Amino acid sequence: MSLGLGERWLAAAYRGAPWLALLRPLEALYRWAVRRRASAYAQGRKPVWRAPVPVIVVGNLTLGGTGKSPLVAWLAEHLQARGHAPGILSRGYGGRSDAYPLWVTAETPVAACGDEPRMLAAQTGVPLVVDPQRPRGARRLLEAGCDILISDDGLQHLALGRDLELVVVDGARGFGNARCLPAGPLREPLERLASVDAVIINGEPAFAPPAGGYRMALEPSAWRRVADDEALTLTPPPFTGPVHGVAGIGNPRRFFATLARLGLAVTPHPFADHHRFAAADLDFGDDRPVVMTAKDAVKCRDFASPACWALEVKARPDTTFIEWLDGRLDTLNPVPTRER
Repeated sequence: MSLGLGERWLAAAYRGAPWLALLRPLEALYRWAVRRRASAYAQGRKPVWRAPVPVIVVGNLTLGGTGKSPLVAWLAEHLQARGHAPGILSRGYGGRSDAYPLWVTAETPVAACGDEPRMLAAQTGVPLVVDPQRPRGARRLLEAGCDILISDDGLQHLALGRDLELVVVDGARGFGNARCLPAGPLREPLERLASVDAVIINGEPAFAPPAGGYRMALEPSAWRRVADDEALTLTPPPFTGPVHGVAGIGNPRRFFATLARLGLAVTPHPFADHHRFAAADLDFGDDRPVVMTAKDAVKCRDFASPACWALEVKARPDTTFIEWLDGRLDTLNPVPTRER
């Protein structure tokens, strides 16, 4: 499948295509708007609501996939292991509901909540709320008894106060040409990294990493049949022969590379991020197995054949990050639910 204009522009931004220099006047305007907005929140001209419990923001500085969602899932599991009752808050990109805040379960229609929230709800089992107004969604999680909140993709949602900001960076693509929109892939200037609490690099960095950055890997963990959610061990694979690889994520290449490292012969089929799949998208005119990401699988379950499989992956942060995080959590003094 040929990628759309947006995907071609993003690829150009990451490789630093010379023609993007034509967009630098618009970049200057974008940077001015970002500074003005941040200043409005910092100086109180726009309200910031602070929750009575710690809030951890996990976000990106760039457009495109970085591995943020697996880190959110890992955080939820790690916080539970520490005795907390975490909740996840999301904007719900790609979804539209008649009413907010929207409580998301493994059965909530993707059209209402978006693909990433639905995936995270199924993977973590923790309370998850979607709301374009994050403070309102946060209050719903507090009503449910959550004692610590994870704001997924919340770095730029400044109306919600935060105690920790974690930025995830794709190791292979880094910050692209280091330019802001629309001349590059940055949502905010690189100077923003100076104010965040931690930078986590997903995979081997192909750039000079920021000082003090931490490392994270995404490790395949299981195969899940899309049609009925049956989970099977990673090895041996539940299929044989060449496969069709399907990925409608921010960085499809990373998924196809993972499949290749697992020893699969893959015909890649990249789609736009958050693509709304239909049955025809999975019909390649043969009987080869179709493998896809967990994020795509939640949109394909109703029409997937038994030959469709999702590869589950888990984030594995390095021990230095875990030690740093636990130390910071201790300073925040959140009181675990079981100790109340």
